[in-house]
Amino acid sequence: MKTSGRLAALAVAGLLAVLPACSQSHGRGGGATGARTGADAGSGTRTGADTARKGAAGTAFRGGHPAAEGAGDPYFPELGNGGYDVTHYALTLAYDPDSGRLEGTAQITAKATEHLSAFNLDLLGMEVLGATVDGRTAGVRRDGQELTLRPHDHLRKGTTFRSVVRYAGTPEPITHDNGWREGWLRTDNGAVAFGEPTGSMSWFPGNHHPSDKASYDITVTVPKGVQAISNGQLSERRSSGGRETFHWHQAEPMAGYVATVAIGSYDIKTSRTRSGVPVLSAVDTTAGVDEDGEVLGRFPEIMEWAEGRFGPYPFSSAGLIVDQAADVPYALETQTRPTIPADIFHTTNVVHELAHQWFGNSVTPRTWRDMWLNEGFATYAEWLWTEDHGGATAQEHFDRNHAKAADDDEWDFPPAKPPTASDISGQPVYVRGAMVIHKIRQTVGDEAFGALVRGWTRRHRHGHASTDDFTAYAEAQTGRDLDSIWDSWLYGDGKPA
Repeated sequence: MKTSGRLAALAVAGLLAVLPACSQSHGRGGGATGARTGADAGSGTRTGADTARKGAAGTAFRGGHPAAEGAGDPYFPELGNGGYDVTHYALTLAYDPDSGRLEGTAQITAKATEHLSAFNLDLLGMEVLGATVDGRTAGVRRDGQELTLRPHDHLRKGTTFRSVVRYAGTPEPITHDNGWREGWLRTDNGAVAFGEPTGSMSWFPGNHHPSDKASYDITVTVPKGVQAISNGQLSERRSSGGRETFHWHQAEPMAGYVATVAIGSYDIKTSRTRSGVPVLSAVDTTAGVDEDGEVLGRFPEIMEWAEGRFGPYPFSSAGLIVDQAADVPYALETQTRPTIPADIFHTTNVVHELAHQWFGNSVTPRTWRDMWLNEGFATYAEWLWTEDHGGATAQEHFDRNHAKAADDDEWDFPPAKPPTASDISGQPVYVRGAMVIHKIRQTVGDEAFGALVRGWTRRHRHGHASTDDFTAYAEAQTGRDLDSIWDSWLYGDGKPA
C-alpha cells in the first residue's frame, strides 16, 4: 500500500469500531510468537472431553471440537480462524452495477489441522443463503464478522474438505474515521475491491488472515459491455444473453487481503516482459490516463529493474489496474495486478506496488505486526529506483528523513512495534522501516546487501516470514552482528542518534 503522512496512520483506525480491541505482547518479535494459525489456533484451550475419540468402523466420526474464532493476530485477534488451512478458493460472483447487488458462491477447499466439529469463516454483512460441507447441508450461525459452519459429520484432522457458501446482498464498505474506505467500493461505472487489512471479508467468506494463503479462481458475471478484472491470468471470457463472464486464475498462493475484483470499462494493454511473464494492464476509460505515456509505458522497464534488484518475479502474470477508485487516496498491491487510483498514478507508486509483489505478496507477513517488512522494503525500493535513475541516492533519502525533528511523527514508535492497529500503516512503518534496510546496507556493503535481498525473497518465496525470521536471516547471511541496528532503529523508541 502506498499512503502518505499522518493520514496513513489513520487509514485503519475505523476498524477498531468493528473489531475487538487489540491485544499486545512485548519484546522483540512478539507478533510472530503471539500468532496462532492452523493447528496452533486455540490448541491450548481444549482438554479432557475434547480429546479426539475414534468412532467404530462404519460410523460417523464425532470426536471433534469447535475451532478457534481467530488466528490470534496481535492487532486483529478475531481476523482469520483456527483449525484448518485453505488450499483453494473458487469464487463465482454476479454483480449488477446499477443496483450494487452482489450474488456469490464461495467454494473453499481446505485441510483440517484439528479434529473439527465446527469452524469459522470471516464474512462481514451479506446474507448467507445456505452452506454445505462435503456436499451435505451444514449448520450456519452468524455473529458479527464470524460465520460458523457446523458440518453434518465431524472432520478428522488431516482430511481435505470442501465447503460451499451461497450469499448475496449489497456489500458494505468499511469506512474509517477520516473518511477512507476499504472493502467492496462502488464506482461511477462499477466497483473495485480493496482488502487491506480486513476489507476482503466484505465480499467473500474466507480465512482472511495473511497467514493462510491459497490459490484462487475468481469468476465474475456482469452486464454486457462491462468488464471484470481480477488477479492472475484470464482463463476464459464468454457471453450469454446480455451478460459477460470473466474467469481469472491465480495459481500461486495469495493472501485474501490482496485479492481484488475491478468492474467497469477498461482499455486493456497486453505484452510480455523480457523474461516471458505475460502482462495485462487495465486502464479505466474515464480516468484520463495517457496509456502510452511515461508511467504505463515504463512498466516493462520497471519490471526488469525490479527483477535485477529483488530476484526472479514470483508470479506467472503481471500488470496494473488504473481505476477511478471512489474516494480512495491510496494504491494497493493487489497480487499480480496492483490497483492505483488515476489521480496518484505515478512512477514511484508503480515502483512501490510492484516491489510488494516480492515483499508482502510472495513473502507474506506472519502477522500484521510484521507490516514493516512489506512497507519498509517497498519504500526502500523507491529510494533504489531514484538512485539507479539519476535522482536522489538512497543515502540522500535517508539523510533527509533523519534530519527531521525528534518530535516528527516519523519517530512516534519503532517500526517493528506499532502500538495499536491504527498504527500499522503509520510513517514509522514505511519510512523508518526503509531506514532500517538502509542501515543494513551501510553496514554490510552493496554486494552483501544485494545477495541478502535476493536470498530473502528466494528463501521465503510464496511463504510467510516474521521480523524474527528476518533478523536471524540477515545476521546468518552476512555473518555480522546487527544488534545495534535492531536495538536502535527497529525496536528503539524515539529518534536514533
